[in-house]
Amino acid sequence: MELSVKNISKSYKDNKALQNFNVDFTPGVYALLGPNGSGKSTLMNIITNNLAVDAGEILFDGENTIAMGNRFRAKLGFMPQYPGMYPNFSMIQFLRYMAILKNVGEGLRGKERRAFVEREIAGVLRAVELADVSNRRIGALSGGMKQRLALAQAVLGNPSVLILDEPTAGLDPKQRIVIRNYISRIALDKIVIIATHVVSDVEYIAKDVILLKRGVIVDRGTPSALAAKISGTVWNLHVKESEIAAFGEAFRIVNMVKNESADGVMLRILSDEKPCESAVSAEPSLEDYYLSVFGENDLAEQA
Repeated sequence: MELSVKNISKSYKDNKALQNFNVDFTPGVYALLGPNGSGKSTLMNIITNNLAVDAGEILFDGENTIAMGNRFRAKLGFMPQYPGMYPNFSMIQFLRYMAILKNVGEGLRGKERRAFVEREIAGVLRAVELADVSNRRIGALSGGMKQRLALAQAVLGNPSVLILDEPTAGLDPKQRIVIRNYISRIALDKIVIIATHVVSDVEYIAKDVILLKRGVIVDRGTPSALAAKISGTVWNLHVKESEIAAFGEAFRIVNMVKNESADGVMLRILSDEKPCESAVSAEPSLEDYYLSVFGENDLAEQA
């Protein structure tokens, strides 16, 4: 199974959202990383045929996805960043409705099909930890519960290609781990493409990370290979609170943690040279690399 994105370009007037994007996707988890405006959501809407391209094409196992029409949509699960859901529906009513739209249980009839659909719905609700509240009205749900319901509808029907835009937004740390593990588990026989700002969500499950900046791929590789590129440039050091500003002016601070056992804070700094005598070299992470690629101006735009 292969999803080939060939030389895709897309502009909005003078803004080039994507420029000659070229990637062949096979089963496994792919992470799209980049600040707002990098082209992640544009790419996802193009792959799902919700947005027309200026140039290029997308092939699924060698066949153009636009020409495939509903045959490709039947293989697709999509979780948009801002999913629209009917507030007066209960969660289970919404999933039954989505099952009809997605033609879940095609080929089965009558009671056999209804039973199959109910089993599928029960399975995805358990996976996202919503089974106990499935009759709750969508309008009364928290943001995190709506997010998990949006993931459940994307997975419903066992799609071959799963497109997830910010799947863990609004989730607490425990829920994020549950969802991350679930995505990793189902990705064995699916192409899963995740766009996210939360680097830790994909660091341990992505087989390939694609960094986008203003519509262009600026780097690509496994999480470990990308992190290794900045080996020897990440430092931990303990400083007094009064020293933070001076270090911030001289170096790129990527993390700051209050030290409860001593006066001051622990800084994590990116620097080609050892920032001070007390600094200790640290193992770089994918997040460190992400922050080294995207400067403070890029991240300020994202915020």
